Amino acid sequence: MVKKLGLLTSGGDCPGLNAVIRAVVRRSLTDYGAEVVGILRGWRGLMDGLMQPLNHDAVSGILPRGGTILRTSRTNPFVHERGAERILENVRRAGLEAVIAVGGDDTMGVAYRLYREYGLPVVGVPKTIDNDVVGTDFTFGFDTTVNIAMEAIDRIHTTAESHDRVVVVEVMGRDTGWIALYAGLAGGADMIIVPERPVSVQEVCDLIRHRHDRGKDFSIVVVAEGARLILHDGREVQALQEDEYDEFGHGRRGGIGETLGREIEAETGYETRVTVLGHVQRGGTPSAFDRILGTRFGIAAADFVQQGKFGHMVAIRGDTIVAVDLAQVAGKLKTVTDDYYNLARPFFG
Repeated sequence: MVKKLGLLTSGGDCPGLNAVIRAVVRRSLTDYGAEVVGILRGWRGLMDGLMQPLNHDAVSGILPRGGTILRTSRTNPFVHERGAERILENVRRAGLEAVIAVGGDDTMGVAYRLYREYGLPVVGVPKTIDNDVVGTDFTFGFDTTVNIAMEAIDRIHTTAESHDRVVVVEVMGRDTGWIALYAGLAGGADMIIVPERPVSVQEVCDLIRHRHDRGKDFSIVVVAEGARLILHDGREVQALQEDEYDEFGHGRRGGIGETLGREIEAETGYETRVTVLGHVQRGGTPSAFDRILGTRFGIAAADFVQQGKFGHMVAIRGDTIVAVDLAQVAGKLKTVTDDYYNLARPFFG
């Protein structure tokens, strides 16, 4: 029986993290009599020994709060001098018998390496608004983000129609287009552009002209921030803010909406506006779905620790919580499939 475990949140924040923290603490204390130590600021905090005890009072009232009470960072311990060794030293010093790591694909990759190469007893919990972690049908945070983006698209519809405008809505999605696809489909977008499928500007403009020919004098185009566009001269462009890379080598995306908006207006002559939703998508109160999913993940993670299911990640398949080997998750992304993307195609134009 594990009597003392650590809990960290790593990577980008998202709605539902506090639901996981609350569930891990409540399950561990109430049902197992296990002490939970909160590790501050993700892997950085475990390298630097930043920890605080978590008890019933610490998690009281946090369920509806966005973000994470443990804070977070995009820290890769394997690019820091003796990063992994420092983690192991602090785990031993604190008397931790296991660690629960809550994060996205990068966090799961670090957790897997620490388990495989250093024997750290770790359980993973998948977290990302992008819903791109392999092995699980959904990640908490995604539902809240999609609903925020959908509501924005609903609001943009009325002003676009009133002014006979084309509006490009840029949503998050660095490498995958799940947010763009779900929000665009739910919001009635006239075209959806995702990173998995380069789209020519000519195709977008032809679609908008076709709508105008049918008497539709406005259009809504939803584009993921990591989308790739093919310009009229055949060049493929992807908006990347150069010289801004995180410790996992990811370039900072953003600005593809502005590029697309300029191209549409120049090609068609239709008045075009661009709305970038940005970080508003990942902030604020989690939806009921994300609170419940986060709670289920947290309960399962606490159970996995006591069951010795280290080197595994909590996941949901259908409506069942399962354990997935981190080896199947590390270094992989769940991308938008043709089946999913083709659901939206009949509504383009």
